[in-house]
Amino acid sequence: MDFSWSEEQRALKQRVIEFAQSQLNADERERDHASEFSSHNWQRCADFGLLAMSLPKRYSGRDDVDFLSAILAMEGLGYGCRDNGLAFAVNAHMWTVQLPLLHFGDDATKEKYLPRMSRGELIGAHAISEPDSGSDVFSLKTTATRCEGGYRLNGEKRYVSLGPIADVALVFALTDPDAGKWGVSAFLVELDSEGVSVGPNQFKMGLRTVPFGTLSFTDCHVPEGNRLGPEGAGVSLSTSFLEWERCSILASQVGTMQRQLEDCVEYVRKRKQFGQPVGKFQSVSNRIVDMRLRLETSRLLLYHTAWLKQTGQSAMNEAAMLKLHLGECFVESSLDAIRVHGAQGYVTESGVERDLRDSVGGVIYAGTSDIQRNIVARMLGL
Repeated sequence: MDFSWSEEQRALKQRVIEFAQSQLNADERERDHASEFSSHNWQRCADFGLLAMSLPKRYSGRDDVDFLSAILAMEGLGYGCRDNGLAFAVNAHMWTVQLPLLHFGDDATKEKYLPRMSRGELIGAHAISEPDSGSDVFSLKTTATRCEGGYRLNGEKRYVSLGPIADVALVFALTDPDAGKWGVSAFLVELDSEGVSVGPNQFKMGLRTVPFGTLSFTDCHVPEGNRLGPEGAGVSLSTSFLEWERCSILASQVGTMQRQLEDCVEYVRKRKQFGQPVGKFQSVSNRIVDMRLRLETSRLLLYHTAWLKQTGQSAMNEAAMLKLHLGECFVESSLDAIRVHGAQGYVTESGVERDLRDSVGGVIYAGTSDIQRNIVARMLGL
């Protein structure tokens, strides 16, 4: 693997950083406190072209961006944008809804939805978790029963990121309950359809600026053309795109960890105690070194996994290790950032503690850290 980036790729990342710093950082503290999503900033991201980076020009109207370049751009987004919830929402929309639709939807469905999604006119949510189906993701109970012209959808999805404000959702449901997980199919559902009930935004520990809630379906009609792939392809679709999702959805956190490290270095150089900068104390400098090590190992895992996916190789093991390592490193570095800043880092006004609250979700969504360890162990033959 060539670890160098072209001038064009570095320029793209810098443009994203400058855009995020100048356009996306107003009132993030207040919006975090109010659990408020910024539709204005979402549209700014779309207008800049961020939402189009997972799509070819045919559907986005913009020049194609290869996967590695898109990952680098998402890293830049995390560095420049202090609203971790918005960065997460952008990645979730792109990689867990747009990309599966691009690969598994029929031409008419792609033409109908993808251009509008890339322009920010439609927001997409990924709905798979249920009251009794979390890590055991394919023990779901939502059903899709054949009817004239399509399917009748019945069931409930929980913990749906973007669910309360989404226009469409990628919903997994049983089309053949007797076949177990091999009877799961995937559907793109318009959430203003009759029979859809959208729950309110649920308050949560972190990532408060991305709405989070429940979707319920009662005899909701879904046209047959909105099924992605054949019946029973849900497992294959989900397994295939978990590699893409685990590679991409945390890419912005690498940028956040870079910004976090730089902020801490600047602070410990200026903050003085006992007549010298606190960075001169070994207990403080060691934490900074640990933050740097976590950042660099996470970045290398991210680039390697993205390279594997771009070159058409399997990355199940690498994606699991990346998700595990990066998710847990962000938590540890966010805790170290608070310790470095002391009481100032603990108070909400500083913004330092927000990264810690936001980081915890990374050890849960897209497969918990425990599930990632199980995957790696299984790949080792254990």
